[in-house]
Amino acid sequence: MSQRRILPLTAAALSAACLAGALVGPAQAQARAAEPRSGKAITAPAAFTHPGVLVGRSQLDFVRGKVQAGTAPWKGAYDAMMASKYGSLSYTPKPWAVVECGSYSDPNKGCTDERQDAIAAYTHALAWYITRDDRYAKKAIQIMDAWSATITDHTNSNAPLQTGWAGSVWPRAAEIIRYTYTSWPNVNRFATMLRNVYLPKVINGSHSNGNWELSMMEAAVGISVFLDDRTSYDKAVARYLNRTQAYVYLESDGALPKTVPGSGLDTKDEIVKYWQGQSTFVTGLTQETCRDFTHTGYGISAISHIAETSRIQGEDLYPKVGERLRQALGFQAKYELGTAVPSWLCGGTVKRGLGPVTEVGFNALHNRLGYPMDNTQKLTEQQRPAGTNHLFVAWETLTHADNPAS
Repeated sequence: MSQRRILPLTAAALSAACLAGALVGPAQAQARAAEPRSGKAITAPAAFTHPGVLVGRSQLDFVRGKVQAGTAPWKGAYDAMMASKYGSLSYTPKPWAVVECGSYSDPNKGCTDERQDAIAAYTHALAWYITRDDRYAKKAIQIMDAWSATITDHTNSNAPLQTGWAGSVWPRAAEIIRYTYTSWPNVNRFATMLRNVYLPKVINGSHSNGNWELSMMEAAVGISVFLDDRTSYDKAVARYLNRTQAYVYLESDGALPKTVPGSGLDTKDEIVKYWQGQSTFVTGLTQETCRDFTHTGYGISAISHIAETSRIQGEDLYPKVGERLRQALGFQAKYELGTAVPSWLCGGTVKRGLGPVTEVGFNALHNRLGYPMDNTQKLTEQQRPAGTNHLFVAWETLTHADNPAS
């Protein structure tokens, strides 16, 4: 895919943008690019591209070539992935019929097992594609088959979020295996599992904190691609666009952040409370910045993942969400790197710990589209090779670092 480069700016303008962790470009154009447009509606492709959840075939081919050539940072990222417990050929899945997850996974009845098994399946699917060693494909299939033969439900208060996390990762693994390996006898059973156990729990979203709904929509989009379900894809993307606007603030939004239709947030006091008590709104702030950067990272990650999947599917959402994603990455990266927190922001204190969530957005916005992102670049390179958060983010230096493929 050819890179589009922005026009040169004056040194002063570029310096100011970099210091702010922001992205350059005319403010009005950025604001327009960030919003869902009222013209042509976003619709699913007439035919989905496979494999096409977070990583496409050309991206996988790029990674495979780099690893085989022993090139940094991909070879080091691959080695780190394979040295993890998720890459072991002796990995044993632990499926549950009913996964019960309370708040903060308490109780934890299958929650950790499900998330880790999904990551292990994805890990082995990637290993299969890179090495073409059948053992990895068979291990991925073993893990996915174990769950499709067992699970019937997710319960308790965190069920929607748990379903979103695991449901975001399963389709990544399943897409690679289904469309690049020779045989998967139980693939239809796995599809039925996603359709009946996962999709109904996530497709209608949530009015909880924004990272919940964004993760749920990531699962819904990925599952829809795997199932070739255009109706669910359209529904999930529409909800995602509304939630992304309500999760990341831009100055062009006005005095207050946008809200999701039906949220019940009708007054300034209600919105400020929902934004963790933060009453000063600046570009790049997220709804959960003042909660902690870890949960903020979940939301940012899901925004980038859905945009990346949409691009592979031929309906690129980066023009609609890219400015919010760029600003969120830059704002959080600035403070994650240790910049002093001003008194007006979160009472003068933030809880750092953004996690390995910057590679996908940074690659799309900086490497493909050419926007300077100094703070995000510094943080991304500092964290390489990005590993996993053991929830739904895994191995993104390997899959997306400097990856130009479409």
